[in-house]
Amino acid sequence: MYRPPPYEGQYYHDEKRRGGCSCIRCICCCYCILLLIVIVIASLAVYLYVYFKPKVPTYKFQSFDVKDFGYQPDFSVNADFIITIKADNPNTKIALIYGEASSINVTYSDSTICTGKVPAFHQGPMNTTILQIELKGKSTFGSGLYEALQANEKNGKIPLKVMIKVPVEVVLESLKLRQFIVFVNSTLIVHDLKPGKKPEVENSEPTIQVKF
Repeated sequence: MYRPPPYEGQYYHDEKRRGGCSCIRCICCCYCILLLIVIVIASLAVYLYVYFKPKVPTYKFQSFDVKDFGYQPDFSVNADFIITIKADNPNTKIALIYGEASSINVTYSDSTICTGKVPAFHQGPMNTTILQIELKGKSTFGSGLYEALQANEKNGKIPLKVMIKVPVEVVLESLKLRQFIVFVNSTLIVHDLKPGKKPEVENSEPTIQVKF
């Protein structure tokens, strides 16, 4: 009796199915490894947070002194101010390193009056540092802005904006992390700009932003 030969396509079908199963197993394995990595990273982050208990540093303007301030006939203004800032690091296991590339701008109606920089320093855990920073500048205003500044001074309310930019490096005990940039902005209402006289100052709560 004649028997037809077996259909070879059946073997091809089985091989294709076995190949598909292997591919699925490989994908599942990759997902399991990825999930394990995520769990390890999350666990490490929780451990570091609980161990170091990080807290945000605080900054406060303490005083504003006028060494020199004068109006010039060419609508320019000479200014020499000294601001005192209190920097507080409340962390018990975290130190901060303030870098060289810092800047401070004091502006009136978005026009710069004087500039300076924060000195580079290392601030240890549970440390409060008082910084006295001198800011100098000569700026030329238009006649309208020049007269507005004089009018504000006459009324005893000169709005000045202080903008600070400073690079900061975090140190976890002995481990240094990457550097990031801290921006601190505050508005000061100065009642008098007469040189040699300590003016009364109203200041808003500083806003702090961090750029990684």
